[in-house]
Amino acid sequence: MLTATLRQRLEAAWERTDRIFELLEPAAMSARPIHLRHPFIFYLGHLPAFGWNQVCRGVLNRASPRPEFDDLFERGIDPTDTGSAEAVPARWPAIDEILAYRDHVRDELRAAFSITERWASDDIMARGGRVFSMVLEHEQMHHETLLYMLAELDPALKRPPADMPQQSLATGETRQPIFIPDGEATLGARFEVIPFGWDNEFPQKVVRVPAFQIDSTPVTTADFMEFLLAGGYEQPQHWTAAGWKWRTATKRAHPTSWIQRDGEWFVRSLFDEHPLVRVFDWPAQVSWAEAAAFARWEGRRLPTEAEFHRAAYGTPSGDRHTWPWGEASPARRHGSFDFQHWMPTPVGSHPEGASAFGVQELVGNGWEWTSSLFAPFPGFTAYMPNYPGYSYDFFDNRHYVVLGASWATSTDQMRRSFRNWFQPHYPYVFSKFRCVSPA
Repeated sequence: MLTATLRQRLEAAWERTDRIFELLEPAAMSARPIHLRHPFIFYLGHLPAFGWNQVCRGVLNRASPRPEFDDLFERGIDPTDTGSAEAVPARWPAIDEILAYRDHVRDELRAAFSITERWASDDIMARGGRVFSMVLEHEQMHHETLLYMLAELDPALKRPPADMPQQSLATGETRQPIFIPDGEATLGARFEVIPFGWDNEFPQKVVRVPAFQIDSTPVTTADFMEFLLAGGYEQPQHWTAAGWKWRTATKRAHPTSWIQRDGEWFVRSLFDEHPLVRVFDWPAQVSWAEAAAFARWEGRRLPTEAEFHRAAYGTPSGDRHTWPWGEASPARRHGSFDFQHWMPTPVGSHPEGASAFGVQELVGNGWEWTSSLFAPFPGFTAYMPNYPGYSYDFFDNRHYVVLGASWATSTDQMRRSFRNWFQPHYPYVFSKFRCVSPA
C-alpha cells in the first residue's frame, strides 16, 4: 500500500482547493476575469476530472458515471496571446452537479489508495503511486491559477479570509552584483532517483556555464518604477520586436497589477490595493516581455535556465545542493512559499535561504523568468501514457521557462528539477525576475 503521507498530502490539497473556492461569491463562479482562461466553474470540475481520467480511467480502466464531465472538464486553455473563446461552452452544468461529481471522484481516489498493490505492474504510472503524485501536483498547480485569476476579479465578487496574514512592510535588500564562477549546472533529474517528476524534468542534463554576474535579489517595484518614469514603455529599443508589437497593440504603459489614480500609484494584491511607495521593496511582478525590456534598459539580460541553476544550486567547491540553502528541508526561515503569506514580501526577507554564492530568494516569493525557451532535454520521452501532451504541446518556441517558486507554490513543486513555463506576454503569474551580465 502507498504511504499514508501521500494520501494526507492529497487530502490537504483538496482542503486548500475548497478554501480557495470559498473566497468566491456565488456569482463569481461564472466570471472570467482573465479572458485567456476559462471561468472559475471550469476549474471546479477540471480538478476532479483530472483525477478520474488519470487514476480511475487511466490506470484502473473503470467506466465513468459521468463521462460527459470527464470530457468537458478534461483540459483548459493554453494562455496564448489571443485566448480561445470558442473553447468555452455556451452553458455549464449546475454547480450542485459538479460538486457531486467532485465528491464521487474524491471517494473513488480514496478507495483506489487501498488497492494499489493489485495494480498492473507494467503501467509506469502505477509504480510507487506515481499517478497519485501527478494528481496531487496538478491540484497544487491550479491553486496558483485560481489565485491569480482571483487577483483580477471584481472586489465585489470575492471574500477575503478572516486569517489573512498581515502585509510585510520591512525594508528589502538592495540589489548587488554577485560573481558566479565558471562551472557546471545540473538540469533535470534521473528518472529512478526521484519518486515523481513531470516528463520535461527528464533525463538529467549537465552543462558547463561560463562565469557571469547575477543580481543578489530580484528587481523591485521601485526599480521598475524608474524604468517606467524613464520612458521605458515608450522606447522600442528596449523591447523585442514581438514585445513591442504586443505593447503597442495593447497600449500597455505599466504592469498589470499597477493602478494609477489621482496621480498616485497603487499595486493590487489578492484583496487589497497598496500605495506603491509602501511596497517599493516587493519584487516587480511583470510579464517576460516587460522583464526583458527592463533588463535591456539596464544594459543587461535575463538569466538562462542553466545560469539560474548554477547560481541557485551550485557551490564554489563544485558540489551541488538540493536546495539553494543546502540540504535542510524547506522551512519558513528559507523563503516565502507554501502560503506562508498571501502576497509578496520585501525582497531579501529570508537571508537564510541564500545560495552558496550568496544569491538570495531564488526559491519563493515569485517564479523567476529566464531567457530560455521551454524545450525538451536530449532523450526526452513523453512517458505519461494518458497525458502525452503535457509538455510536448508547448515545445513550440513560444514559452519561456520560469523557475523557483511563488508564495503560493507547494513545496512539492520546489524540487530542483521542476520546470514551469509561460508565454512572454502573459502578465498574471506570481512572478519576479533578476538580471545578469558578463563576468
